[in-house]
Amino acid sequence: MDGTVVDTEPYWMATEHAIAEANGGTWTQADAMSLVGNDLLVSGTYIKAKLHLDESPEEIVEMLLDGVVRQVEQAVPWCPGARELLLELHEAGVPCGLVTMSYQRFVAPILAQLPPETFRVVVTGDMVANGKPHPEPYLTAAAALGSRPEDCVAIEDSPPGAASALAAGMQVLVVPNHVEVPPQPGFHYRRSLTDVTAADLESLPFRDPSTVNLP
Repeated sequence: MDGTVVDTEPYWMATEHAIAEANGGTWTQADAMSLVGNDLLVSGTYIKAKLHLDESPEEIVEMLLDGVVRQVEQAVPWCPGARELLLELHEAGVPCGLVTMSYQRFVAPILAQLPPETFRVVVTGDMVANGKPHPEPYLTAAAALGSRPEDCVAIEDSPPGAASALAAGMQVLVVPNHVEVPPQPGFHYRRSLTDVTAADLESLPFRDPSTVNLP
């Protein structure tokens, strides 16, 4: 979701900077970029160590969510072409799942801006034991959709997300946003989702899933 469907990474980064400032700490752009696409508890652990906070990683995650949800409730920053592609897929009856390391209370105000059942399945970071880059989030979504992973296309913008989908056995369309995603077999690239259609997703060449090594 973050950086693929909605460009909320600046919201997260602004909240991280605010937490650092409120606690007399220093937060750099490199710190912010290193957290893009991570499991939120990984981010919470990093922030705790970096800023020497007394709060637990779980409490820091809630602080992050408080700040980002406030911003999302004011404006949903759709990534170019993302909403249009989702509406086309919904109209065509293509089953879609949302796989995000954000938590449900952050996802809800964004889903409210889409027709019901645009995403038939939603997998959030607080629903899985292992976050991205582990394959569990994408395997969970595929199972809930009743689909084989090798029959799915994942759209991702970050190295952890793309690695998660690839490890799950899916074909991966990478649309880089704030961070680079190094090329590797199984990744296909577009500069944005503008003008990407359902037919484009269907035409991606599927690879042999037996070549995937699950961590």
